[in-house]
Amino acid sequence: MKNGKENRVLLIVNPRSGLQKLKNHLLEIVDIYSKAGCELTVMTTQRGGDAARIAREYGGDFGKVVCSGGDGTFNETVSGLMELSERPLLGYIPAGTTNDFAVSMKLATNLKKAAQQTITGEQKTIDIGRFNGRCFSYVASFGAFTGASYSAPQNIKNTIGHLAYLIEGVNDLSNIRPYKVRVETKERVLEGEYLFGAVSNSTSLGGMLKLGKKYVDMNDGLFEVLLVKKPDKAIELQKIISGLLTQRYDGKVVTLFSTSEVTFHMEEVIPWSLDGEYEPGTAEVHIENIRDAIRIMV
Repeated sequence: MKNGKENRVLLIVNPRSGLQKLKNHLLEIVDIYSKAGCELTVMTTQRGGDAARIAREYGGDFGKVVCSGGDGTFNETVSGLMELSERPLLGYIPAGTTNDFAVSMKLATNLKKAAQQTITGEQKTIDIGRFNGRCFSYVASFGAFTGASYSAPQNIKNTIGHLAYLIEGVNDLSNIRPYKVRVETKERVLEGEYLFGAVSNSTSLGGMLKLGKKYVDMNDGLFEVLLVKKPDKAIELQKIISGLLTQRYDGKVVTLFSTSEVTFHMEEVIPWSLDGEYEPGTAEVHIENIRDAIRIMV
């Protein structure tokens, strides 16, 4: 058995995420760490913000911090670790409804295999985003369907999974409208009425929208910015749908580009979603990429 902090593992568990399937395998997962010679400490979250607090307060005492839950739990854990001067290795056992980040990282969907991956997998560094100072791991978005990710009740998400997001999105159709936004980067300035905007570091957004591998590198210091303009004609709506489905962006109604830093000037304050969690937003939103911020086992 190894000595010192490097052998100590903190497992942060959200018992209410996803299908709550972790509770049926927790003893087996504990056994996996025990057999690997790890000194394991398990802490459960009781309310929103707990994962961030636990990671911040206790993470520095461990060589590795592993979280199990959904994208929100992962987001909180990362946020807590980002406040540490020396960050431990991160592991993730995805047990949520959507698990966009896990899909992008090709993490095992089987809980026991994912746990083993946090022990014997390879280390990889990933970029982390800052949204007006608040951390996010893979996406910040506004506009159409954004609210579906955080407004669908957790018990409904647990029961019907992705369908919950679709139902909530359909309910939101009547509220879809464009927002006047000015988008500034070092490379370009765009201005227009946008139905949807996302700054992401992921190949999967909301479990429905996909970005190809050719666009996404999770530790290149760049985010992908996707903007969808209000269609003036029916044919432009067809272009939007076709562009998103085929990943062919014409730059007129659907624009995709990469940048390390971007500022959104909003004509009105509207809510955003950070990794599927509600963010109230401000009139000016500044997003920056923190390159190679976190080391994760994959």
